[in-house]
Amino acid sequence: MTATLSADQPSSAALAPPLLRFEAMGLAYPTPQGPYPVLEGVNLEVQAGEFICVIGHSGCGKSTLLNTVSGFAKPSSGRVLFNGAPIQRPGPDRMVVFQGYALLPWLTAYDNVYLGIDAVKPELPERQKREIVMEHLELVGLTAAAEKTITQISGGMKQRVAIARALAIRPEVLILDEPFGALDAITKEELQEELLKIWNTQKCTVLMITHDIDEALFLADRLVMMTNGPAAGIGEVLTIDFPRPRSREDIMEDPRYYELRNQALDFLYNRFAHDDDA
Repeated sequence: MTATLSADQPSSAALAPPLLRFEAMGLAYPTPQGPYPVLEGVNLEVQAGEFICVIGHSGCGKSTLLNTVSGFAKPSSGRVLFNGAPIQRPGPDRMVVFQGYALLPWLTAYDNVYLGIDAVKPELPERQKREIVMEHLELVGLTAAAEKTITQISGGMKQRVAIARALAIRPEVLILDEPFGALDAITKEELQEELLKIWNTQKCTVLMITHDIDEALFLADRLVMMTNGPAAGIGEVLTIDFPRPRSREDIMEDPRYYELRNQALDFLYNRFAHDDDA
């Protein structure tokens, strides 16, 4: 039976030390009126190889939460540990894929991926760099588009390039900030399938922001649900224990799918509805 974990309770199956640990983490931004608390009292453990989705209403601090993992933001209180040490700065062991792609449009798909590898691992032989680029473009199904510039490819293909660039560095943690939010439904489902195949192969740890409950139930091991801001925190964590590899059709035929979906909907639209949603 699917279990529900409290926000600070790791999975009972977790035997190894967590890869990531949020310890009473809070973050406030300075304003002329005083500190504005975005996050407060966040406690969470993430095991190596987990696929975690984070969901919550706009303004609840989802991106800020993941920015403390990438190193783009520093906690005001508490701490975030990566491999047992506090995160101090960004690093190639924690790569981010943004919704807006963050690619250089005048370069080709190949060159965008190559640029990332060359910046992080300049000591690698040229031949090895080229092999890594083509390996990861093939991984995301873009071998034929390698020499096209970013302006010549579709939104879905741009997101594939961004994912290939991030994975080519071989990060321990892949951070996805609502990567499929701007894509049409068909492309979105295709990339969800592609992402799962890649994750099953590479087994890096994934932290992904989404506004789509169905996407989270298909992809994630656990769904972290945020309370509303200011001073947002983790309200509930759902364990999603459908067997892997997953089939979308099989999951949607499982009664537990609708139990979990209804539980997430109740959290977002009843227990923590926005004032204007109520």
